Amino acid sequence: MEVVYEDNHLIAVSKTCREIVQGDKTGDTPLSETVKLYLKEKYRKPGNVFTGVTHRLDRPVTGLVLFAKTSKALSRLNEMFRTGTVKKTYWAIVKNRPLAPEGDLVHYLVRNEKQNKSYASATEKPGSKRAELHYKTIARSDRYYLLEIDLKTGRHHQIRCQLAEMGCPIKGDLKYGTGRSNPDGGISLHARRVELVHPVSKQPLSLTAPVPDDNLWKEMEALAGKA
Repeated sequence: MEVVYEDNHLIAVSKTCREIVQGDKTGDTPLSETVKLYLKEKYRKPGNVFTGVTHRLDRPVTGLVLFAKTSKALSRLNEMFRTGTVKKTYWAIVKNRPLAPEGDLVHYLVRNEKQNKSYASATEKPGSKRAELHYKTIARSDRYYLLEIDLKTGRHHQIRCQLAEMGCPIKGDLKYGTGRSNPDGGISLHARRVELVHPVSKQPLSLTAPVPDDNLWKEMEALAGKA
């Protein structure tokens, strides 16, 4: 487990595409338990260790996940995520060129629970939720484009669904229309950065997760650095 940041109230780790944030029907050990064990061993705590889940990432998505180490931090972070005062930036690799290099996407998403999938519409429908994001092309290779996404709302599979609706399904995302899976079973969507005011110290905090240890990701990161 790679720790990106830690203080008395928070711990941020970099999630792989094989990990789940919280326990589910698979019975696999969630990242929250791995963090709890890490803290227990590091600080030699004899009893239970507090680890509060503040937000989630889909299993095939990589990147930054923020946990609370105290109940005070958890309650404040929950409110910050609820009110949208935490800025989340994602990177996505797509094969198809976006119609415009930069733009805003607004859709109304309807979630299908049985399929565990969301469907996008340009107009409001019964049971739909408004979804908004801003994307910008920050690098391109011979075959792929790297998009930086500023998430304005947090809907089920929002980035995956909206980019697919734009004609740019994320590399490896079979569920949303790409033709081929990634070798590791994940998708090329990465929670790159979280920016917030620290819930206790009130200092500005910007946390960045390293890209996955993958040749294409490393290439795209290098190209973005030159842009």
